[in-house]
Parts: sequence; structure tokens; C-alpha cells
Amino acid sequence: MASHRKSRPAGTRVAGIRTPALATAALTSVALLSQSANAAPAADGKPSLEEVEKKVDDLYRQAESATEKYNAAKEKTTQQRKSVDTLLDDVAKRTQKLNEEREQLGSFAAAQYRTGAAAPDTATFLLADSPQDYFDQTQLMGRLTSRQKSAVDDYFTEQSATMKKRQEASKSLQTLTETQSSLQTAKSTVQKKLSDARELLSKLTAEEKARLAAIQKKKEEEAAQKAAELAKQQAAEEKAKAEAAAQQDQSGSSSTDSGSTSTSDSSYATKAEKALAFARAQIGKPYVWGATGPDSYDCSGLTQAAWKAAGVSLPRTTYDQVNAGTTVSLTDAQPGDLIFFYDDISHVGIYIGNGMMIHAPKPGAYVREESVYYGGESIIHSVVRPA
Repeated sequence: MASHRKSRPAGTRVAGIRTPALATAALTSVALLSQSANAAPAADGKPSLEEVEKKVDDLYRQAESATEKYNAAKEKTTQQRKSVDTLLDDVAKRTQKLNEEREQLGSFAAAQYRTGAAAPDTATFLLADSPQDYFDQTQLMGRLTSRQKSAVDDYFTEQSATMKKRQEASKSLQTLTETQSSLQTAKSTVQKKLSDARELLSKLTAEEKARLAAIQKKKEEEAAQKAAELAKQQAAEEKAKAEAAAQQDQSGSSSTDSGSTSTSDSSYATKAEKALAFARAQIGKPYVWGATGPDSYDCSGLTQAAWKAAGVSLPRTTYDQVNAGTTVSLTDAQPGDLIFFYDDISHVGIYIGNGMMIHAPKPGAYVREESVYYGGESIIHSVVRPA
């Protein structure tokens, strides 16, 4: 016989207590709202906190990418300006020499005219484009001395060389102008991205800023955990290497090659120690785009300065630094190695061991120690040993 009891509303047992369905639904709604509070746009169309955070991070990254383009254009501009200055100086000297030779030729022609040995049209000689043009128009060459003939040859040789230098200088000036335009474009891009980021942050309330800080703290904790895992993995590998070396020593089979490698590693460690000592001394100094020290740095400016202190010359930009050494795996990274980030290789830090690095992070931040996983494992591009 079927029961005529009304079925109870389905509920959820929480800590041994059956919760009414209505309360359960309410709790579920609160949980869902809590989870999506940061992700979903507000009813007034205002972006969520997570959207703001992502947008700000993207803007800072775009600014850093533009900074490296600015650095490259600035370095190129400096080199091109030196080349242009050298060319212009050369043209000026050649022009002066050409004028002196022109005056000398004029005096020869005038002397020939006074003695009646030459045709009176000295202007034809001085305005001729080449010796052959002049010889075709006059018979003066037959009446010139060997010294005068030599002067004529020198004049037109110098004139040709000067014209080529002027053309070269003109072309170099045009290239310099184009590079300067690229420099200005990159500079404007950096400034625009930073301005947009500041504007977004300025619209946050105090409560939103506090929540944003909490989100960032959670990310830092996750990055620190990943760094600890990497440090543990590296320690295990170092231990395995040490045990293998010990066994090799015991068997007496250590080779000359391994000794050479050991010496090389020791030399690198010495240089890396100097680079890291310099980098540590910069901790707390502000990130400033395009800066190379001593009071502020951008990311590649810091790594360049650090390795310079160790006697190693690195290129200025991340794009070039990534090719200035030997690529190694992250698990094989040693203190002093350069860690590059993002597909466009727009950021770099200097590895200090245990999954940590020293870097100039972004505008508004300061040189600091941080996990190499600060932005997640997926953004790590490569590791390079520069010396």
C-alpha cells in the first residue's frame, strides 16, 4: 500500500543538520555570487575587479614591451647619430679641401691667362664636372705643367669622393630620422599604456584596492610554492650529481674533461656572484622605463648593469640579451642565469637560486626578489647563461 505522506523537500546535510531546500538554495546563490563577484561585470557596466586587474597587468606588460622597443630604437639612434656625425665631419673636411684645391686651380688658370698661355674662359675649367669635359672644351691641358695636371686630377678625384660622402650622409640622415620616429612612437606607446593603467586604478574604491591586494597576495603565495618545488627539484638533481661525482672519484675514472668543466663552472660562479651582489644592492630602487641606473632601472637595464659589474658586457635589450649566452633548462638554472618571460621576450630577471630571482618588475614597482613563477609557469620563455 502506497504511503500518503507528503514527501519532504530535498535538503542538504551540513555538519549533521538537514538544511531546508530554501535555505540551501539561498546558500548556493550566495556562494555563486561570491565566486562571480569579481569576475562578472556590475549591472552599471563597470568592469569587475578581476577584469580591472587583468587589464592593468596587460597594460603594464604592453608598456614593458614598448619599453624594450624604445630601448632598441634609442640604442640604434645613438649609433646612427655617431655615424652621421662622422660622415658630416668627413664631408666638411673634404669640402674645405675641395675649396682649397679649387682656389689653387683658379690661381693656375689665372697665371696661364696672364702669360697668354691659356684661353681666357677660366670659368669653363672651374665649372666642369670632370677632367674630360674640360679637356673637350679647351686645349689648356696641353699647356699645363705636370704639377698642374696632378692638381687637376686631385681636384676632380676629391670632388667625386665628396659627392659620394654627401650622398651617404644624406641617406644616413634619412635613416636616423626614421629611427627617431620609431623612438618617439615607442615612447608615446609606453606613456599611453601607463596613463591608461593609472586611470583604471584610480577608479577603484578603497575596498576594491584591498581586495585586489588580497588577490595579488594569493598569487604570490602560489608562486612561492612553485618556487619551493623547483628548488627542491634542483636540490635533488644537485645531490644526484654530487653522488655520481663521488662515485667517479672513488673509481679513479675522473677525466680531464670533467676537470675542465669544473673549472668552467667555478669561473662562471665567481662572475655570477659579482653580478648578484650588484643586483642585490639595487633592491628597493624604482622601476623606470628606459633607465639603466644608478638610481633606477628597467628590467634589461638591471641585468645589463649587474653583469657589467662582473666584467661581462650584455646588449641593452631583452631581444638581444636572450641570444647573448647558452640556453639551459629551468631545472638546470644556476645563480646568475637570465630568466626571460613572455613570447615576445619583453621581460628578464636574474636567477638567484631556489626558484627565485631579482628583477625590476614593472612601472610603479621596485627592484625586488620574487619567484620566477610570479606570473605563472606558462610565461617563462627561456633561461640563458651569459658567461
